[in-house]
Amino acid sequence: MRFFRITFSRAIVLFLCLTLCRAALAQQQPWSQRMADSAITLNVGHGDEPSAPLKWNYELATFLNGMDAVWYNTADDAYFRFIKHSLDTLVLPGGSIPTYNASANTLDNVALGRELLRLYRVTLDDRYYKAAVLLRSQLAEQPRNASGGFWHKKIYPNQMWLDGLYMAEPFYAEYASVFHEPQDFADITRQFTLMEAHARDPKTGLLYHAWDESKQQGWADPNTGASHVVWARGMGWYMMALVDTLPYYPENDPGRAKLIAILNRTAEAIARVQDQRTGLWSQVLDKPGEDGNYFESSAACMFVYALQKGVRLGYLPERYAANAQHGWQGILDKFVQTSANDSVTLTSTVKAVGLGGTPYRDGSYNYYIHAPIGSNDPKGVGAFLLAATEMENAPAATNLRGDTVLVDAWFNSQQRKNAAGQTEYFHYKWNDFSNDGYSLFGHLFEREGATLGTLFAAPTASNLKHAQIYIIASPDNPAKNPHPHYATSRDGAELSAWVQRGGILLLLENDPANADIEHFNNIADRFGIHFNAVLSHHVVGTDYAAAQIPVKPDGDLFHSPHVLYMKDTCTISISAPARALVTDRNVIVIATAKYGKGAVLAVVDPWLYNEYTDGRKDHPSGDNFAAGKELVRWVIAQRTDHTQEAR
Repeated sequence: MRFFRITFSRAIVLFLCLTLCRAALAQQQPWSQRMADSAITLNVGHGDEPSAPLKWNYELATFLNGMDAVWYNTADDAYFRFIKHSLDTLVLPGGSIPTYNASANTLDNVALGRELLRLYRVTLDDRYYKAAVLLRSQLAEQPRNASGGFWHKKIYPNQMWLDGLYMAEPFYAEYASVFHEPQDFADITRQFTLMEAHARDPKTGLLYHAWDESKQQGWADPNTGASHVVWARGMGWYMMALVDTLPYYPENDPGRAKLIAILNRTAEAIARVQDQRTGLWSQVLDKPGEDGNYFESSAACMFVYALQKGVRLGYLPERYAANAQHGWQGILDKFVQTSANDSVTLTSTVKAVGLGGTPYRDGSYNYYIHAPIGSNDPKGVGAFLLAATEMENAPAATNLRGDTVLVDAWFNSQQRKNAAGQTEYFHYKWNDFSNDGYSLFGHLFEREGATLGTLFAAPTASNLKHAQIYIIASPDNPAKNPHPHYATSRDGAELSAWVQRGGILLLLENDPANADIEHFNNIADRFGIHFNAVLSHHVVGTDYAAAQIPVKPDGDLFHSPHVLYMKDTCTISISAPARALVTDRNVIVIATAKYGKGAVLAVVDPWLYNEYTDGRKDHPSGDNFAAGKELVRWVIAQRTDHTQEAR
């Protein structure tokens, strides 16, 4: 009996320790993952009926957009698998969507197109492309008002709602970017400018929820056609649409400057009505403190996301980061609840608001403040996840602000056909989300505030004059490209002069079978770095250990221990001014050279491509993502040194 008591007591202690450890571990996770994990467990994406099948709607779209952001911020494939599984229950193998009703012509149904494009770009499975084409076809046939603005739905003639900008424009812009339809950006610009021109209150700068060009609706002002209430989430949709659409605009498109100006005017108006004590925003934005008005969670998440993303991408002045931080703390204080098992709940989200219809929604103040409210609403949780990922990146979001990171498309200029039959560049490119791409590597730079670019020509002084960082990965040989652009001594001279002036050059080679080494040394040799045309770290079958490179936290590059994964590499030899940073099995795998005001980093493999960073591969390469963060921080340190020298 005494033995039982001791054993039972120990079991209780062990259980309590395990419970506390799990809770402590969960609390160490960032809020984005804590909320995402809870949302998956609670079937949040299913809305009010967690056991019901998923529905093709904008609520699921917003939720999955948030999950997508968490995946790309963590490289945890559990989130990607969740997104893919969710869409695969709705999209048949041939690309049809049984629960999608194109004839309804509702912009709400277009919102999930962004996740279709993400899945297509990651997997290259044309089922997702075919499904995306269905949604793009709806936009081609969507009814419009006389000014060219999309009707929100076919049942709402001549009406544009702020909600519709988020539902349609980010998808419309990404589709135009991916499938080379730049003419569409003028139409996208028109949708935003029409809403601002007709729904903006000239006194406050805030936008009313909707605009009826015909001025026939009971909720519409007889002179302007605008509705009468400034609904917080309506403006949240609009601001999120702006920051999610702008990244797809070509730099020289005239609409880009217009949208950035709109975003700045809107941010200024939003900042003015932010509650100074809590950092939150009222359900009816321009009537804080009025009877029945209250703070609403989804709008606060949307504003925080849009403000902080706008700062990070350089669209907004840095001062708005303080507004975002104040709002984020208010969200955590007011709307977030955790249970004993660390399940996370987001409270106080308005379920749905609309105008007109049957029974008729009159758009009055009374209507908006009495809209039903719930917890863990999918669109609220989605907005929270978006805000959380931005705020988790916020401390570093301006480290590389103003800097451009160019990736080479000259020495590696491989091309393929996309699902539309168009030719596109791929292989170590920012826009390539497939296994071969550098999209996640680019994200590591973007989260530090950098602008990404691609250089399709030789690296001359003129072509590099606006770049601070330049990356060349796996230069082509005839096996990869029948017409390679070999590096020349002139390229070496141009790049050495650029580095000497302060440029940061990353040279990411490959093994002799997959890349040119001989000619590439016309560049590398300038810095005392020589790539050797030998095969190292060769993996046969599942002998993954041959490609694993342990590194200690005691060097200039890595400050935490890592196990790098570099499969089938060359090796490096060095002479002054170069020095080794990482060696493995008596060969140099990473070297650096300080050269004038700039620096060079050379690696024997292009190891940070998506296949070995985004977490989807069941493979012992999971540490590359974390190590890639440190590589980016090394680049930041070189840029900081150069900036200080310039001063």
